[in-house]
Amino acid sequence: MSGIVIETAPDAARLASLGVERWPEWTSENAEFPWEYFEQEISYIVEGRAIVTPEGGAPVEIASGDLVTFPSELLCRWKVVEPLRKRYRIG
Repeated sequence: MSGIVIETAPDAARLASLGVERWPEWTSENAEFPWEYFEQEISYIVEGRAIVTPEGGAPVEIASGDLVTFPSELLCRWKVVEPLRKRYRIG
C-alpha cells in the first residue's frame, strides 16, 4: 500500500476550505526523478499528468483536478508525462 490518497474532482467549497488558492505553485515539464517526502504534502493538480511510483509499490496516476495527499516518509519516483502545475501544502 502506497499511502497516497487521491480525491478526484473535489468541489470548489472543499478547495476553498483548504485555502488552495494561497498555496505555493510548482511546475515541471516532462521529467522523471526520485523524490522523498519528509512531511505530509497535500497537492492540488491544476494541470498535467504524472505517474508516481512508491518504492516497492504499484504506480499511481495523478492528473488535473486531483487533490492528492502524500504521506511523510514516502520514497517514490515521479514521471511527469504531461507538463504539470500543482499547488501544494507541506505539513
